Amino acid sequence: MVGGKHLRRGWTTGACATAAAKAAYVALVTGSFPDPVEIVLPGGRRVSFALATQHLSAEQATAGVIKDAGDDPDVTHGALITATLRITGSGITFHAGPGVGIVTKPGLPIGIGEPAINPVPRKMMRDTVTQAAADYGGPGDVSIAVSVRDGEEIAKKTMNARLGIIGGLSILGTTGIVIPYSCSAWIASIREGIDVARALGLQHVAGSTGSTSEAAVASHYGLPESGLIEMGDFVGGMLKYIRTHPIPRVTIAGGFAKISKLAQGLLDLHSARGAVDLEYMASAAGELGASNEARDGIRHANTALEALEIARVHNIPIAHEIAVRAWETAARLLEDVPVTVDIFIVDREGKLLAISGGPQAQL
Repeated sequence: MVGGKHLRRGWTTGACATAAAKAAYVALVTGSFPDPVEIVLPGGRRVSFALATQHLSAEQATAGVIKDAGDDPDVTHGALITATLRITGSGITFHAGPGVGIVTKPGLPIGIGEPAINPVPRKMMRDTVTQAAADYGGPGDVSIAVSVRDGEEIAKKTMNARLGIIGGLSILGTTGIVIPYSCSAWIASIREGIDVARALGLQHVAGSTGSTSEAAVASHYGLPESGLIEMGDFVGGMLKYIRTHPIPRVTIAGGFAKISKLAQGLLDLHSARGAVDLEYMASAAGELGASNEARDGIRHANTALEALEIARVHNIPIAHEIAVRAWETAARLLEDVPVTVDIFIVDREGKLLAISGGPQAQL
């Protein structure tokens, strides 16, 4: 529920590709496309998809489904996902058609040189085609080439290139269902970014809330692209994954407002999950010796940036203090894990305001 409205769920690219693959297989062995086509999701639910395109020749069949992500702000919403099947003599094989990427870095669940079709969608397609072969008395050996219309262009809005997935999108999904605003694809990309960094043997990664902080932290530490994690608001999700998949050093980089939420103890920095607590910030300023006037100014500021400016005018090192407190929040989450964490705060122009690796903050 958002604003009193029930949000509509959608379907993953993996579910769409599976539906397209089944329709193409049935057409290949019967000469007719089922429309709509029904598949079984990993949880056992049966769902049907309307076909958006279909083409049959003597050698192959192609079917396509338009991805409906429901009310989730998914960049692949509305994309045409197609599967082209040919009968072969070598089991079920997967191939990247136009718009589907190829894996070029280690650490992902699919090996280097393979099409970026994740394990669960592969299993869905394999199981679906195997069942269709039994139902229709057809051959079980087919090649499946998955394509996404404009996939290479859509992929520019994702983290695929950084993860080493080149030439298009990934075919994703573990349940077949997209839950609105769960941001599951983003969180999965964070985890994959960490997996890639570990596989490459990187000793230091930085998770950033946005492009400005990312550019600043990359320049400051000289980090390679594979060491940069676009965590967005999901600092808790990143740290929890690093807790079980440790990297020797992790930097959390962000603007003053976002990092002040981490200092307050929030692990999801999105505005919908929590606001900057100016009373908390005024109290922190008071502990630094701020006057009543300065504390009142911070308490009644319109934004965190205005509070930061008030602190600057009154010579209160509030960015320093927020960095230390944010470090304490992060360090608690990584307690007893061999990971060094530090906090990196920048302003809107990317100028460094404070670094903290514990009680000793700089700047």
